[in-house]
Amino acid sequence: MKSDEEIMEILEAFDLTGSYRDAGELAGCSHHTVADHVEARAAGRLGEAARRDQLIDPFLPKLEEWVEASKGKVRADVAHDKLVEMGYRGSERTTRRAVAAAQKSYGVGRRRIYRPWAPEPGMWFR
Repeated sequence: MKSDEEIMEILEAFDLTGSYRDAGELAGCSHHTVADHVEARAAGRLGEAARRDQLIDPFLPKLEEWVEASKGKVRADVAHDKLVEMGYRGSERTTRRAVAAAQKSYGVGRRRIYRPWAPEPGMWFR
């Protein structure tokens, strides 16, 4: 994904030249990328990341519920089998990715923080 500065550079190159190919050469990217950013600007979607719906999206709340109930220990193959019984038609790989993402977000605030013991010099030595 391009940074805001890179996108602005692409759009400035297009405004300067008026050509996708020439702007792509100036900005160091494909003319298809220039066209995408120019169309996004014209539609008022500049800076928004496009996200397509996935087959697992309707099942994510149930998957997150299983991760929460198992304290992050639910296995992806077991979750996939349960989802198939519920009508999920996606691949096992998609389920593994979704379980991994749910487990990662579950564990974010639940990690132990390591703080090394640093005694004052000479105080604990005997």
